[in-house]
Amino acid sequence: MTPVPAADNGACRGEWVTLTLNHAEITMHPRFFSSQPIDTPFVELEGPEQHHLVHALRLREGAWVTLFDNSGWEFEAEVTELRRNVVRLKIVARHEVDRELPFALSLGVALPKGERQQWLVEKAVELGVTQLVPLMTERGVAQPRDKSLQRLRRWVIAAAKQCGRNRLMHVANPNTVEEFFHRAENNSILVAHPCADAVSVREAVDQLATDGNPIFLAVGPEGGFTDRELSLAHDAHRCLVNLGARVLRIETAAIFLVASVVYART
Repeated sequence: MTPVPAADNGACRGEWVTLTLNHAEITMHPRFFSSQPIDTPFVELEGPEQHHLVHALRLREGAWVTLFDNSGWEFEAEVTELRRNVVRLKIVARHEVDRELPFALSLGVALPKGERQQWLVEKAVELGVTQLVPLMTERGVAQPRDKSLQRLRRWVIAAAKQCGRNRLMHVANPNTVEEFFHRAENNSILVAHPCADAVSVREAVDQLATDGNPIFLAVGPEGGFTDRELSLAHDAHRCLVNLGARVLRIETAAIFLVASVVYART
């Protein structure tokens, strides 16, 4: 691990500190996301993160927190100064903690309406999804727009802070079904769709390769994918999956499929 300059506090003054910790030994301080790479001894938080620290948690100077910057590292930091719109923190030490899946997992999904989107994002982050791709489908009712994408990305940060991930789930720009299947070319694709030739979830995950290659999941709108959309998948890698006898909402189907793959592969 790469050491960082230690805090100027007593015995550590002027030295370098490296923390070598396993998951059980890490003390979870309140977590905050730095949108800028942390590569200096001091960091400043502004905007929503400053508001969360000062007004929601009411932390004061001297409080210890954990920072992450989407690099895979965690940074132990001390609050040193509270200004009107900025919090200044001193980096004390850092350590690399990998809480990611051993394979890349991309979820292409026709977004549900309203607050159900937030639930979907939160659970996808918690389960380790690497990339969320909003799908523009022929039967979709919530077509993604710029403002909704910004909202999704804010929810990703909040969920990562809560669950301990040090890398953010990427929210891609919207794809058509054709674009998503092309993105998944030469990799395993599981497509949630009830039809005569669909296999069960257990059969589908049993067929997945265990070589660490990326896996792509596609979940359509509540009306399902159209025949034209399904025909766009590459037959050599497409696997149609039946999620059971009951009709599931979009977010339920997506998280059920994600959890099944994660369980089978980890």
